[in-house]
Amino acid sequence: MGLGTAELLIILVLLLLVFGGSQVPRLARSLGQAQKEFSSGLESGMSDEDGDDD
Repeated sequence: MGLGTAELLIILVLLLLVFGGSQVPRLARSLGQAQKEFSSGLESGMSDEDGDDD
């Protein structure tokens, strides 16, 4: 059900065509930062819920 090598290559080629070679690293960096912020938000939300057991 996961992505295979052929699918990943097609996605990479499409990204290069749409955004250009210079924009892809910037796009990847911003996606990584967004994922990091999202996961830290989930962790802090879970710890807030755990503390509400009065």
